[in-house]
Amino acid sequence: MGLFDFFSKPKKETLDKGLEKTKTSFLSKLARTIIGKSKVDEEVLDELEEVLISSDVGVETTLKIIKKIEGRVKRDKVLGTDELQNILKEEIANLLEENNSDSISTSNHDTNKEPYVIMVVGVNGVGKTTTIGKLAHQFKAANKKVVLGASDTFRAAAVDQLIIWSERVGVPIIQQGMGADPASVAFDTLQSAKAQNADVVIIDTAGRLHNKVNLMNELSKIKNVMKKVIPTAPHEILLVIDGSTGQNAFEQAKQFSQATDINALAVTKLDGTAKGGVIIGISDQMQIPVKYIGVGEQMEDLQLFDKKSFVDSLFS
Repeated sequence: MGLFDFFSKPKKETLDKGLEKTKTSFLSKLARTIIGKSKVDEEVLDELEEVLISSDVGVETTLKIIKKIEGRVKRDKVLGTDELQNILKEEIANLLEENNSDSISTSNHDTNKEPYVIMVVGVNGVGKTTTIGKLAHQFKAANKKVVLGASDTFRAAAVDQLIIWSERVGVPIIQQGMGADPASVAFDTLQSAKAQNADVVIIDTAGRLHNKVNLMNELSKIKNVMKKVIPTAPHEILLVIDGSTGQNAFEQAKQFSQATDINALAVTKLDGTAKGGVIIGISDQMQIPVKYIGVGEQMEDLQLFDKKSFVDSLFS
């Protein structure tokens, strides 16, 4: 069994509810595009392009989708607007399948030898600490031993919030308070986790330093120090982004990918926004897989991202 096999699989009703605002906005815009039209022509495609861009899919990804549909219109000669929704669903599903949007593999990781180390990055306010708490809860519920590390030492509130989550979930936390050396906290956390035979370590890091160079240097220092304890750590560098910010989330993903070697994304707060289409653009444009999505307030509402379930829910 892989380390994440137990993790919350997408529940249709939870996913549908979490994507309700995105779905309602998207499908209503799509309906207005085809009302009174009998065939897919240039005008319909122009309006569809507007629908996708205004749904935060992103310009480059939108143009890619439109080009695919244009090809089908030319091939099939006459394409009815009644077929457009199904065709759009197919092309979005194909786009997600074509790109590097599968979860990173953990099947080869042996937690009997060393803990699986997740380093969490992201700007303040995106739901980073909450995501860590929900991850810890789900690992613990699956009888995995979890240790948290409070390496965001630039804000007192960050350490305090993580302590609250550790108490709420019932997992140990290593912290040295505000102003401590973040790399030192990470080092102590991994040493403690090894001594406790922990399965998973989750390290919080600073949301933002005053410039990108400082951020890059700090994250590199934390990674290098962790390797002294566990040479393969960190196994996962998880960027948390707020789905409700739409294209700003995409920009954050680009900025952080330039600052460190991110290999997984968590998109949060999808239940409170109509901008869930950003997942399509991020999956297409970034060479980083979306691994988790947050679709509600409950602990179990942080789910592994499943492309097929996402597309089915968006068009249901």
